Amino acid sequence: MAVKKSELYSSLWKSCDELRGGMDASQYKDYVLVLLFIKYVSDKYVGIPYAPITIPEGVSFKDMVEKLTSLIAIFENPALDFSKNRAEGG
Repeated sequence: MAVKKSELYSSLWKSCDELRGGMDASQYKDYVLVLLFIKYVSDKYVGIPYAPITIPEGVSFKDMVEKLTSLIAIFENPALDFSKNRAEGG
């Protein structure tokens, strides 16, 4: 099923809102558009022989999500609770 233009726009706005914070649009659009491109290329060409773009094993959008999820999980470790720490000057 093809993605509706309205669904695509809605997803883009949600991603921009998530990243925005104090960033200017000229900054976060670079991240969003790159992720959208990687997602598109992965969905379209992963595992397709003789595709115009080859997606090497381990670098698809799905692989990126798994790696980032693993990275974030490392920092969720309760041992890394900095709430009681104070920055100390040298």
